[in-house]
Amino acid sequence: MRHVLENSRLNDSSLPERPNHVHLMGICGTGMGSLAAMFHQVGCTVTGSDMGVYPPMSDFLKQLGIKVSEKYAPENLIPTPDLVVVGNVIRRTNPEAEALERSGIPYASMPEALNGYFIRDKSRIVVTGTHGKTTVSAMLAWILYKENLDPGFMIGGLVGGFEANYRLGQGRHFVLEGDEYDTAYFDKRPKFLHYIPDVAIVTSCEFDHADIYDSLDQIQDQFRAFVRLVPAGGRIIACAEHASVKEVISGFNGNTATYGLDPGMEWCACDIDVTPLGMKTTILRHGRQAAAGTIPLFGVHNISNAVAAIAAAERVGVEPQSAMDALESFQGVRRRQEVVGEAAGILVIDDFAHHPTEVRETCRGVRSRFPDSRITAVFEPRTNTSRRAFFQELYVSAFHDADLIVLREPRDPEKFPEGDRFSSRRLASDLNRLGKTAYAFEGTDDIVRFLTRELRSGDIVLIMSNGSFDNIALRLLDAFKERSS
Repeated sequence: MRHVLENSRLNDSSLPERPNHVHLMGICGTGMGSLAAMFHQVGCTVTGSDMGVYPPMSDFLKQLGIKVSEKYAPENLIPTPDLVVVGNVIRRTNPEAEALERSGIPYASMPEALNGYFIRDKSRIVVTGTHGKTTVSAMLAWILYKENLDPGFMIGGLVGGFEANYRLGQGRHFVLEGDEYDTAYFDKRPKFLHYIPDVAIVTSCEFDHADIYDSLDQIQDQFRAFVRLVPAGGRIIACAEHASVKEVISGFNGNTATYGLDPGMEWCACDIDVTPLGMKTTILRHGRQAAAGTIPLFGVHNISNAVAAIAAAERVGVEPQSAMDALESFQGVRRRQEVVGEAAGILVIDDFAHHPTEVRETCRGVRSRFPDSRITAVFEPRTNTSRRAFFQELYVSAFHDADLIVLREPRDPEKFPEGDRFSSRRLASDLNRLGKTAYAFEGTDDIVRFLTRELRSGDIVLIMSNGSFDNIALRLLDAFKERSS
């Protein structure tokens, strides 16, 4: 990793015992907003600060009565809070962070605060991986909930059925989505290294986060450190059909269960069939049927996700068939193949996919659901990694299952050296040479105008971005409605 490890002023064992007032810097991030709501739920006064505050998180916090300052400033620390939680979006040079350092107010990172106040006495199931961790976490939380185990959870997406990405359950289990991104400006370890898992799931391990890591080897080192946290009586559940994951778990065979679609795995799926209701499959353990049913999601990657959730649930006492039965009522996660709406006969789907592997599997999943429709993939490279040239060639094969590909040029290209910039125009050119139909546009307004003219009844629009993408999904629906009126 490029950054030197530093120790934070507090850790979860030295936090103030009962903070009455908690202030969160970077409160509108998904995890930080959830943590704010958790503190609010247990009776704390909660305040926060952020920049560029916008819905849905701004509305969510407002509904809770949490005061949010829309700028970072020293005066946000008046009156003096008992504890400040610093999100990883905050830099050391932030004026509020500088004031915090001078103030002597106790502060901690998000994982430290979560550990110290909410999960210290829980049995922790931590889901990690480059891809799939949000869906696996949500599936597992749903299974435990349907089994009346009253779980808590913190997940990086809004879970259908709960309509939230966190829950303070009274049961003994807490499901955590473990992030390999850094913790805070004063602690450059991955967030997941703060959680001591009783059950650890590793879904995948690919290169990502180019602003922090220089190579896949560095990322694998962090995942190795994570699985070493699992105690002797715990369990590692790993998708070892991927060579990089197999390397991560080598040496941990005594308490490791493997899973995937490969029949060589301890847990695997077979007899996969696409139905109008989702993916029908049979789950095997050691070659024998453990469960069978239909998962109301599409794409074989979601079958693999379900196998992981069922294997983890079995570890904490849920029979595999009961877990499968619970998943039949699973309502998915927001922005994971989420149907936003339909207008003029055109269906608009929104997804969080951004890594080339995620784009490929999402397109493949939508194609399996709508095999005879024209699918338009609309992609925005928004992450620090996707705006660099590292994945330039890999994206060419990611759009195989799309009929029309529409690309937005990356924002703020000047942030990267000229030779290290991803080019949507170059990708469109490469796709066109392969016989695809692809276009690149400078901005979102141009894309909306183009698609409003181009698309027709029966088409599917698949939007992929890890950001808001200028609210393009709802803008397209409005444009299609206006065109047809």
